Amino acid sequence: MSFQKIFSQSPETEATAPGRVNLLGEHTDYNDGFVLPTAIPQCTKVQLSFSTDRQHHFYSEDLDEQVNISEMDRTPSGFASYIYGCIQLLEKEGHAIPKLNVYVKSTVPMGSGLSSSAALEVSTLRAIRQLLNLPINDVEIAQIGQQAEIHYAGVQCGIMDQMASSLADTEHMLFLDTRTLERRVIPFPSGAEIVAIDSGVPRTLASSGYNQRRAECEEAARLLGVKALRDITDPDATQDLPELLQRRARHVITENNRVLEALQGVSSHRFGELMNASHASLRDDYEVSVPALDTLVGILQKTEGVFGARLTGAGFGGACVALVITGKAKGIATQVLEQYNQTGHSGRILVPA
Repeated sequence: MSFQKIFSQSPETEATAPGRVNLLGEHTDYNDGFVLPTAIPQCTKVQLSFSTDRQHHFYSEDLDEQVNISEMDRTPSGFASYIYGCIQLLEKEGHAIPKLNVYVKSTVPMGSGLSSSAALEVSTLRAIRQLLNLPINDVEIAQIGQQAEIHYAGVQCGIMDQMASSLADTEHMLFLDTRTLERRVIPFPSGAEIVAIDSGVPRTLASSGYNQRRAECEEAARLLGVKALRDITDPDATQDLPELLQRRARHVITENNRVLEALQGVSSHRFGELMNASHASLRDDYEVSVPALDTLVGILQKTEGVFGARLTGAGFGGACVALVITGKAKGIATQVLEQYNQTGHSGRILVPA
């Protein structure tokens, strides 16, 4: 399909935004903490034109699905909810948004923990900004995208995914303080590059334990008397919490500390150790891993040339990321995928693309 075939006209403009993998700082962003993502080559493209009737028309090439929205419609479900949310929020901020034809094409896998939703939000907002010459910057685009996901898609997400999609590139890591939005672009550890492999086990954030984990963290922060778990730096400070909340809080606190250590500029070996520790914490304290992810991470961690590996994204399925020796990524990814798929799974290599 093409824009021309679906809408019987040519697009007026288009914009893209990448997916991301997160190297360290998982489940810390909604706790006002620190994250360290990087963009991936896969991206989402949104093409726009003005609608010729009184409806918005959204089409996803990957889903082969079209949604038409009139003034009186409720929030749609699925991919259209993200686009609709972005438009609604722009209107609430005082921008006049005409009825639009929106065509979406993406190479960011859905359900793999690579921020396909953030890539959709950011590319949609970039395209609308371009079409209408709106005075909104890249940070504001990320913030609007986050609010669209929370209020229209029902996922209580932090700001990391949208900031990474809006600001990160594939050549660096993006350090982000999610409370202040202070950010810094930093190089990968010396002599290292990344591998990302999809476990083949999809997950859906809104129906997973994601919102539950967020509520548990908020309760832990309340009991500890702080605004957010980011304000606690010593894991021992959690000892008086109920056992479940203690483990949730301990993950967030130690994960923030791992990001801050990596920010100081550590060797590839040490960075890999931090990734391994992160996965163990996500598996045992935060309980967001699944057997397939543990299997894939285990194979990666035992493979020569791999410094460290962990699940990436919210967990409950999705992808794993590893730090490997520069120049070895393709060979390592191929070798690991072959071993992993022999365990009865159907994974695929995401990075290198």
